[in-house]
Amino acid sequence: MMRGMGNMQGMMKQVQKMQKDMEKAQAELNSREFVGASSNDLVTATFTGDRKMKDISIKEDVVDPDDVEMLQDLVIMAVNDALTKVEKETEATMGKYAKGMPGF
Repeated sequence: MMRGMGNMQGMMKQVQKMQKDMEKAQAELNSREFVGASSNDLVTATFTGDRKMKDISIKEDVVDPDDVEMLQDLVIMAVNDALTKVEKETEATMGKYAKGMPGF
């Protein structure tokens, strides 16, 4: 019976270590910056790993009061590009912790 308890304690230590490793990896990911860009880098958007926008930059020559829709499209393109980069890095960084775990 004691043998089973030792295995359980060892397993719990492994789970606790994995949890700490996951928290550290998530914190590192959250502190990184991801820059997305529209065509020709006319608009760039900078996000942190936890998907918070830190900056948006719009080149002056793209601002045309008669063509607001184009500017809107460029902003959407840059934001989506940045968020795609965040998502890919999140999967690459955090996905390794979910492999082999039931329900993930």
